[in-house]
Amino acid sequence: MSSTRLPYASQSVSKYYFIAALALFTTQIVFGLALGLQYLLGDFLFPYIPFNQARMVHTNLLIVWLLFGFQGAAYYMVPEESETELYSPKLAIALFWIFLVAGALTIVGYLAVPYAKLAELTGNDILQTMGREFLEQPLPTKLGIVAVMLGFLFNISMTVLKGRKTSISLVLMIGLWGLALLFLFSFVNPHNLVRDKMYWWFVVHLWVEGTWELIMGALLAFVLIKTTGVDREVIDKWLYVIIAMALITGILGTGHHFFFIGMPGYWLWVGSIFSAMEPIPFFMMTVFAFNMVQRRRREHPNQAALLWAVGCSVVAFLGAGVWGFIHTLSPVNYYTHGSQVTAAHGHLAFYGAYVMVVLAIISYAMPILRGRVANSQKAQNVEMWSFWMMTVGMVVMVLALTGAGILQIWLQRMPTSGAMSFMDTQDQLRFFYWIRVGGGVGFLIGLMTYLSSFFIGGVPREVPTGAAALRVRNA
Repeated sequence: MSSTRLPYASQSVSKYYFIAALALFTTQIVFGLALGLQYLLGDFLFPYIPFNQARMVHTNLLIVWLLFGFQGAAYYMVPEESETELYSPKLAIALFWIFLVAGALTIVGYLAVPYAKLAELTGNDILQTMGREFLEQPLPTKLGIVAVMLGFLFNISMTVLKGRKTSISLVLMIGLWGLALLFLFSFVNPHNLVRDKMYWWFVVHLWVEGTWELIMGALLAFVLIKTTGVDREVIDKWLYVIIAMALITGILGTGHHFFFIGMPGYWLWVGSIFSAMEPIPFFMMTVFAFNMVQRRRREHPNQAALLWAVGCSVVAFLGAGVWGFIHTLSPVNYYTHGSQVTAAHGHLAFYGAYVMVVLAIISYAMPILRGRVANSQKAQNVEMWSFWMMTVGMVVMVLALTGAGILQIWLQRMPTSGAMSFMDTQDQLRFFYWIRVGGGVGFLIGLMTYLSSFFIGGVPREVPTGAAALRVRNA
């Protein structure tokens, strides 16, 4: 088997983060499947894991495992981009264990203690931060996240400062610092409900439609440079334009969450116009990825990573762009807000934009971290099958949720008189919910297939030697 050496030994710390990310991702999907069954079988797992606890675990694991993935990607990319060793590998390992243990204890707290009791035990009366979707973490966990992220950002920033500065590393740093700073709004929980929702969206929206898009762009650019050999100058130009559009549309696009929460009426126009423009940077990412593949100067042996990168750009455009646009205009959002259409958009957008880009960097980096140029052709074939299984499973789920959302709106929200009640409407959606469960099972099988690909040996399809191997490593 062809072997290779890490350009910088400190990149090896990323392996811990990638393994933890994949383990937590798997757990998240298991809880998601349980939630899907609870929609159909109301007493499934009750009273051991009621719906509200399972949902908290499912959504919180999504955030935590993606943060592990982003940190692992940074620890792998930044030394290579900066052409220097990581500032402190020991700090990176220490923060990994702190974050992992804190996250595990938080999940155990969600499952073992009633939420009101958990709030009482963790000092929520001192600073009230709990009880908001995605930000349910107890105060000690929130403080721990801040401490870990500050340590992580110190480590990465010092590495960048002492080494080469590239567009990719700088865009990545802006995204990571923005992610950390915006999380501070989770500590602001005003009694005024309008202000509360506004600050909440400052975290949730400006994460996923602002700073995380910068991280996504940097990761995608890195993988494409490594797998296509396209000149860095070409990719840099694309990256700057995409990131500029993402920030302009993402920041003002926050207004589509301000439509009906008591904010001034001009947000109906601002939110609608700039949200309608949000698909543009995602479409540009799709064009960017295909353009880089067409202009590639070599056939990299890791074709699975390239598939994840290109697939990321396409599915992100569909999920964040098309499905986002479907219900982003205020006259439409009036009926669709909080319906299963929203759930369809959220699932496809998160999968396409963030799950797939983290899987792309893991697929590229993990073989090198294990001393290989790329996985064997057999392993890559299995991994590419997993790509299609997960993607088709997600599409089935999203189409089912979209159908459920349309029927929900028709029965419950559009009639001016005689509208069906919420629970009666839910009974009418069971057919779609069963299809969603089927898609979820397919997605989980695809994920298991993906994980199995790392345990398949053999010789890569194309093994660079001599000068060619040097170019693959140092590109």
